[in-house]
Amino acid sequence: MILFSAVLLAPLLLAAQERLAISPAAAQQKFDRVFRYLNNIYVDEVDMAPLAEEAIRAMLAELDPHSAYLTAEEMKASAEIFDGEFSGIGIEFNILRDTLLVVNTVAGGPAERVGMQPNDRIVRIDTLPAAGIARADVPKLLRGRTGTSVDLEVVRRGEPAPLRFSVVRDRIPLNTVDAAYLAADRTGYIKVNRFGRTTMDEFRAAFASLGGLDALILDLRGNGGGLLDQAVELAGFFLPRGAVVVSTEGRAVPSVAYRNPSDGDFAEGPLAVLIDESSASGSEIVAGAVQDWDRGVVIGRPSFGKGLVQRQFPLPDGSAVRITVARYHTPSGRVIQRPYEKGKREDYYLEHLRRYGTAPDTLAADAPVYHTLRTGRTVYGGGGIVPDLFVAADTTRITPYLMQLVRRGVLNEYTLLYLDRHRRELARAYPTFEAYASGFAVTDAMLDELAALGEARGIARAEEELSVSAPLLRLRLRAVVAQKLFDATAFCRIFNDTDNVPYSLALEVLAAWPQKGAPLLEKGKLDGVNL
Repeated sequence: MILFSAVLLAPLLLAAQERLAISPAAAQQKFDRVFRYLNNIYVDEVDMAPLAEEAIRAMLAELDPHSAYLTAEEMKASAEIFDGEFSGIGIEFNILRDTLLVVNTVAGGPAERVGMQPNDRIVRIDTLPAAGIARADVPKLLRGRTGTSVDLEVVRRGEPAPLRFSVVRDRIPLNTVDAAYLAADRTGYIKVNRFGRTTMDEFRAAFASLGGLDALILDLRGNGGGLLDQAVELAGFFLPRGAVVVSTEGRAVPSVAYRNPSDGDFAEGPLAVLIDESSASGSEIVAGAVQDWDRGVVIGRPSFGKGLVQRQFPLPDGSAVRITVARYHTPSGRVIQRPYEKGKREDYYLEHLRRYGTAPDTLAADAPVYHTLRTGRTVYGGGGIVPDLFVAADTTRITPYLMQLVRRGVLNEYTLLYLDRHRRELARAYPTFEAYASGFAVTDAMLDELAALGEARGIARAEEELSVSAPLLRLRLRAVVAQKLFDATAFCRIFNDTDNVPYSLALEVLAAWPQKGAPLLEKGKLDGVNL
């Protein structure tokens, strides 16, 4: 029986061995042959382009979570984000009840220059009616080559007839620095939302605009990364000449250590870096370098853990593949990338959600131990950056009712409706942000209107959950209205000044740096530090 089974299994085992030993050239030939068979003899006519795209996606999905295929359209959008600008008319828009609404105009942009205003309703774009237009189609019609024009017909409240504008397209910046302001006397706050080509130009201008600073809060919460050179340069802003910011190691590419070429403009002075579970890649490079060199205090929640380097390879039709070629290491040698299992991309992102708000002690239980480069403090590897001061996420006010209002767009729709009705009176009542911050409040009547709109959109009113979530709803509405009336800095200031524990803790640490900040950067941190 055993001999008979072995005889039967032998051909199968040999075939398995042949499959394991197949060369890359043979594998490619196999793929090409199947592709030709489908194209030439399949029973029905086959559109091979989408099949090829799905095959590419499937191959990449078997590797790591961050190798990816981008269509030509996705490549164009990605290029605009990283370039930090696009060519268009300079408006922020939204679709409100099938109407194309101008939410804001870019200061000094083409639309503002010809007289367009927030709350204008665009009813015609060139010869095409705009009623019922899909959101995805708006950029296709409004963007175009610099110097070309687009004719718009606009309905404005208070005007008896439609207005007509010919708007000449121009370069429109996509800012990567959301906010910069003085959080306290000679203490600055700067928020960077991603790393694009213009990030360091924006950051240096923002830093200079705050005057001579003694201390700085760098907010990288929600920053998912971007261009490596900009992240390295930002980290270098806080480090001495020659300091290693990050290094990369891969199988087929040379290992590279990125060093700071000169002394940073703020290489000394109290520094706090804010991170959370959505801080990834470039944000982790900056936070990891600051932490490993004992340069500043990292505050918040453990970061995402994206430490894989992708190289982009263009394809003939304008699409591209981004293939992982190396791993990032912090200056102390920590691997930023958290563990993943090949081919299980969904599990990787679900695991990230499970880590949300997890205390560092839990994450570090089995994590490899490293030591900082100046004082020898203990820091942990195993994926992501574990903050020096952990702030738990407050999820007590997040209810299923709140999530429905957000996910189904009701909260956003209500904000647009409220601004549409009240923008002029709000502008008169609150001519400055300071007046708004001290005077404007979200009333119970506004929350009732929000709940009523939810009911109209099929979301049953949940009185108890509405009560629990009311503080978050008030905060969100107040911040978004501030952003539309003023700018992104106003949005950040409202959020930061309203029970924002990481921000408040950063201010506390910076204000008493010798007692509460500097001791955290010494070996045996937290001993005798009262926070």
